[in-house]
Amino acid sequence: MPVSRTGRPPVQRAARPASPRLAGDNPLRRLRERARKAWDRPLTAYYLILGGSMLITVLGLVMVYSASQITALQLSLPGSFFFRKQFLAALIGGALLFAASRMPVRLHRALAYPILAAAVFSMALVQVPGVGMSVNGNQNWISLGGSFQIQPSEFGKLALVLWGADLIARKQEKRLLTQWKHMLVPLVPVAFLLLGLIMLGGDMGTAIILTAILFGLLWLAGAPTRLFAGVLSVAALIGVILIKTSPNRMARLACIGATEPKAGAADCWQAVHGIYALASGGIFGSGLGASVEKWGQLPEAHTDFIFAVTGEELGLAGTLSVLALFAALGYAGIRVAGRTEDPFVRYAAGGVTTWLIAQAVINIGAVLGLLPIAGVPLPLFSYGGSALLPTMFAVGLLIAFARDEPGARAALAMRQPRFGRKRSGGSRAERVPRRWNTMRRRALAARPSGER
Repeated sequence: MPVSRTGRPPVQRAARPASPRLAGDNPLRRLRERARKAWDRPLTAYYLILGGSMLITVLGLVMVYSASQITALQLSLPGSFFFRKQFLAALIGGALLFAASRMPVRLHRALAYPILAAAVFSMALVQVPGVGMSVNGNQNWISLGGSFQIQPSEFGKLALVLWGADLIARKQEKRLLTQWKHMLVPLVPVAFLLLGLIMLGGDMGTAIILTAILFGLLWLAGAPTRLFAGVLSVAALIGVILIKTSPNRMARLACIGATEPKAGAADCWQAVHGIYALASGGIFGSGLGASVEKWGQLPEAHTDFIFAVTGEELGLAGTLSVLALFAALGYAGIRVAGRTEDPFVRYAAGGVTTWLIAQAVINIGAVLGLLPIAGVPLPLFSYGGSALLPTMFAVGLLIAFARDEPGARAALAMRQPRFGRKRSGGSRAERVPRRWNTMRRRALAARPSGER
C-alpha cells in the first residue's frame, strides 16, 4: 500500500456517481427551448416591430445614398440630393411613427374618416389639369413646389386600413357580419372607388396593393369562401382586362423570367439588368458604393430596383438580411393581430401587415424576375417620401398595438428605470437608494453605529 510523506495511508475518496443525462437533453433541444421562450415573451412583437422597422429604414437610407449618386450627377444635381430628401422624409416619418405609437386606439379610430376623406379628395385632385402631374406615364402626383411632390394614392392604403378596420369592428360589435351584404357594403364599394381613382392615373401597382389590403380585411373578418371567391373573381377579371388593353402592361408580363434583352417593345432591359446586378454580387457583394449597374444601365436603381443594387453591393448576405427583417416584421404583425381581443386592433394590424408584406413580395419578386414589374417601392427601403410617410405611420400603429397587449403592458409597467427611481416627496430615510451607489457607500450604510 502506498504511503504519504507523513507515513499515513492516503485517504480514499469515494468516486462521484456520474449524473445520468436525460435522453432528450442535448444542446440543440436546449437552444430550441430558449428560442421558443424568447419568442413567447410579451415584448417580443414590440421589439421586433420597433427594431426591424428602424433597421430597414437606416439600411434603406444607406442604400438610397449609394444607389442615387450617379442618377443625381447625371441630372446635374449634388450627389447627395436624393439622400437629403429621403433623410428629411425619414425625420418627418419618425415623428409620425412616434405620434402614432403613443395615440390611444380610440384616437386611431377617430382619424379613420378624416384620413379617408382627405385621401379621396387629394386622389381626385390629381386629375385636375394644372394641379396633377405625370411621372413616368402615370398621372398620380401633385406638385408641392420646387422638387417636392406628393403621391396621394400612397395615403389611400393607410386610409383603407384604418377606415376598413373601424367599419368591420363596428359591424362585428353589432353582430352584423353574418349577413353578406353587411360584409361587403360599404367596404367593397369604397375600396373600388379608391381603385378607380388610382387606375385613372394608370398606377396598377398601387391598385394591386390596395386590392391585397381589401382581401386581407375580408379574410380577417371571416368572409365565406363563396363570397371571398366571388370578389376575387371580379377583381381578377378587371385586372385581366386592364392588362390586355395596355401594351405596356403586356410587355411587363412578357419579361417574367427574362435573362437577356429582347428586340421589340418588350425589351426587358430593366428586368434583365436587375438580374445582372444580383448575379454579380456573389456572397458578400462588390462593396458598398461599388455597383456597376447603377451607372446608367439599371433604370430606377434607387426606387423600384434598389433591392438589385443591394444584392450587387452587399451580396447574398445583404439581401437575406433584408428578407429576414421583413419576415420578422410580418411575424410580429401577425402575432399582434392574433393575440389581441380588440376587433379594431386585429383588423388594423392584419391590414397593415398585409400591406407591408404584399408590397415587399411584389417588389422583390419583380427584381428577381418572378413577377411582372409593378412599379411599387420596397416599404421603408426605397426612395420616396410619399411612400415612406404613411408607411412609418402604419408601423407606428403596429407599435402602439404591440404596446397595448396585456402581457406587454404589464411587462413595460414592471420595467425599472436604468439609473434609479425618481426621488419621492417622503423623508430621506424612506427614499430608495439610487442604483449607482457604490459598494463603499452601501458598506458604510451597513456598519453598526459604533464602528468607524
